[in-house]
This record gives sequence, C-alpha cells and structure tokens, in this order.
Amino acid sequence: MRKPERHEPRSSIAVGAVLSLGAVFSVLACGRPELPKPPTPEVLTVTASTEDVPIYGEWVGTTEGFVNAQIRSKVQGYLLQQIYRNGAEVRKGDLMFEIDPRQFQAQLESAQGDFGRAQAALGRSAQDVARYGPLSKQGAVSQKEYDDAIQSERANRASVESAQASVDQAKLNLGWTHITSPIDGIAGIAVAQIGDLVSSVTVLTTVSTIDPMKVSFPISEQQYLEYRRSQIRRQTTGDGETQLTLADGSIYPEPGKFYALGRDVNPETGTITVEATFPNAKGLLRPGQYSRVRAQIDVRDDATVIPQRALTDLQGQYQVAVVGKDDVIEMRNVEVGPTYGSVWVIEKGLKPGETVVVEGLQGVRSGVKVIAKPAPTATPAPVATPGAGPSGSQ
Repeated sequence: MRKPERHEPRSSIAVGAVLSLGAVFSVLACGRPELPKPPTPEVLTVTASTEDVPIYGEWVGTTEGFVNAQIRSKVQGYLLQQIYRNGAEVRKGDLMFEIDPRQFQAQLESAQGDFGRAQAALGRSAQDVARYGPLSKQGAVSQKEYDDAIQSERANRASVESAQASVDQAKLNLGWTHITSPIDGIAGIAVAQIGDLVSSVTVLTTVSTIDPMKVSFPISEQQYLEYRRSQIRRQTTGDGETQLTLADGSIYPEPGKFYALGRDVNPETGTITVEATFPNAKGLLRPGQYSRVRAQIDVRDDATVIPQRALTDLQGQYQVAVVGKDDVIEMRNVEVGPTYGSVWVIEKGLKPGETVVVEGLQGVRSGVKVIAKPAPTATPAPVATPGAGPSGSQ
C-alpha cells in the first residue's frame, strides 16, 4: 500500500533557501580580496608671487613716409615727358617731369624786350635831367621843364624795375617747366600722362622719405589717460620702444620709438592719433602697409602672478587648484588680468604665497589629498616686448 506524500510548509522552504544563499555569499566574500585604494596623485606646484608687470597695448596702424611731398606743376602747360622711373629712388633736385617750355620761352623774350625799351627810356630821361640842370640855373630853360625831366626819369626808372621783375618772373616760369624732386625718397607711380594739360592743382606723383618710416595709429582716450597717469606717477619721459607686427604676422626686426601725439581727441571715435618711427634702411616698409603696433602703457606694481598653465578655462570662468592645509586640493575661481610672457596676473581669488598646481591638474578635484612637489625652476625665456609707449608731450 502506497504511503501518502509529505508536504513541507512553504515558509520552511523559503527560510532554507535564504540560509543556503547566505552561506554561499559568505563563502564568496571570504574568498574575494579587498580592492586596493587608489594611489595619492602627485602634482607639481608653484607659489604665487608678486612682480612689477608691464602692461601693453596693441593697435592697428598704417605706415607712412616720414615726409610725403606731392609733386605738382607751378605753371600750366602740356606734359612733355617723364624723366624718372616709376617707383625708383630719387634725390633732391633730380629732374622728374618736363612741361612744354615754348610759351614760357616766348614770354621771357617778350619781357626782356620790354625791359630793353624801359632801359632806353630811362637813359633818355637821365640825359635830359643832366642837360636841364645847368640850363635851369642859367635861365635857359624854365624850372617847370627841369622838374618834368626829373619826374620823367623817376617814372622810367620805375618802369625799368617793373620790366626787370617781369623778366625774373618769366625766367621762373620757364624754369618751372622742369619739375624736380624737393626731397630724397621713393617716387610713386606717375598719375599724369604724357600730353596731359597740367596745372598747380594737378598731382603728378608723390615722393616719400622711407627711412625712417612713420606709423600712424589711434589709441583710446582711456589708454591715453592710463599711460599719462603712469608717466606722472613714475616721472618718465615716455621715449620708449614700440614693436611692429607686419601683415603676415612676422615681427619687424627693428624696434621703433614714439614720435608725436595728436593735438586733440576725435569726438566721433574717442581716439587720439599717435605716430611712431621705425628705422627702414633696407626698405622693407613702404607707405600704406597694414601693421599692428605694440607698446607699453603702464606697469602694474606688485601684481600677483602665476604661470598660465596653472589656469583652467571653464567656459570663460578661470579656476586654479590651490594646495591647502594637509595637501588637500581646493578648486578656486579667480579673476584674471593681463598676461606677460608666460605668466598671468591674478586680480582676485588668489594671494601671494599660496601654492597652485601646474602639472597633474587632470587628476585633482576639491577635497582630494595630493603629494605636492615643487615644479622644476626653468630659466624664463626673454619676452619679446617693447619698453614704453606713446608720450603725452610733443
């Protein structure tokens, strides 16, 4: 006879399963080793220091000849020939253009004829005066005749002087048909062509002296005030150097110097025109070139500075990793100022003497303990920046 099956209560089965699983997990836990703690990150650090940092401004400028002479004709006439070569170097007094001289030669000859007639008339009147003088004393001629002879001589003498002036002017006009360069420099491409009727309002070409070369650029009124206050504070003359960057991005090898400051502020743009000069013995610079001018406008005394590589840019907000007490990192927001060489001026958020991370920033965050080591000291590369900028005095 078959025995009836025995059924265990469900609660007992569940308890047994839980106990079995617990035993399994206990065995597994006892057999698994503990995970190692992550190593303490090592970072290289520097100490925020203070320096007198020069502040520079940069402006867009245009090169100009130091002297730019517009070549014009002083007389009206037809352009006969161009003697100089376009773009060539010319010397003071070199012949550049010639105007048809025939009409001026005729005017000179006419003036010389008038001068000869005036001299002849003066000679006759002078003879009359010399003859009438003794006769007047003897009563052979009247006093009125003698006086008329004297007045005639004076009038004829004035006519001679006037005729002489006409001759001189005619000679000048004839000479002005030969147009020469008033300065040493580079001559531009001729504007007028052979056969053109030219006059004193016609610009034939322009000659510019290019050594030194002048660069004109506008600075803002704020920059001017900043620089003048720096000059007054430091009692400097402001004859320092400027740096020129050419259109291809290259630095012009010769430093320039401030030359002149404009008289007034442009009310429409709020800028003042400044001029600097640059040596140009090799002729690399030409009038009209685009350039950027860089010059020192101020000095920030005892500014807090750190290397630029210590800063992290987070969407326009700069942060530094400050090594605090017990080598614990504090990520701190800072306000930055101007840069100078490889350092950055810190306006707010950091004090001199505090330690910041320069290498190993990827593995640090606020609250993390680090092993801080001083970064090796490197010899700073010379900063290719000029000395001083535009002066407020002429």
